[in-house]
Amino acid sequence: MIRPATPADADMIALHRYPDEPDVAERPLYAAWVEEAIGRGIYVGFLLESAGAVIAGAGLTLLEWGPTRADPQPDRARLVNVWTHPAWRRQGNARALVQACMDAAQERGVTRLSLGTTDPGRPLYEGLGFRASPTEMTVNLVAPSPGSRRDCKACTDVPFMPEPLP
Repeated sequence: MIRPATPADADMIALHRYPDEPDVAERPLYAAWVEEAIGRGIYVGFLLESAGAVIAGAGLTLLEWGPTRADPQPDRARLVNVWTHPAWRRQGNARALVQACMDAAQERGVTRLSLGTTDPGRPLYEGLGFRASPTEMTVNLVAPSPGSRRDCKACTDVPFMPEPLP
């Protein structure tokens, strides 16, 4: 049975997102975010249960994007936290959950969804209509260190000055 995720599910969702031991420290921060995001309506998640145990899950982060030339709809969504217990894989569970997320997006008027995937997950998403984008690029920005010139809290009376390039 597929059911909507609630704020009480935040710890479990965080465990699915960060299942490995090196990531244990990330779980509480993510769980707190999920709990709050569900409450604000910007995270919509679904869990699949069998005999009272969660066997799979998927979520949708709703984003206020702004209209573009190609799409006047200002909202977007990102599919996240798609997870299935190994014993329940290859049985259509992830597909059903992703479809529930896609339906939830459509119900909210969202017309564009994105996701990150692994090679094993690619056929699932392609089968649901997702296509790789030749134009998507990403960068990971490092947060300013406390006391640096980019840390606005540390320099409220000093005009912004970029850090010198190395």
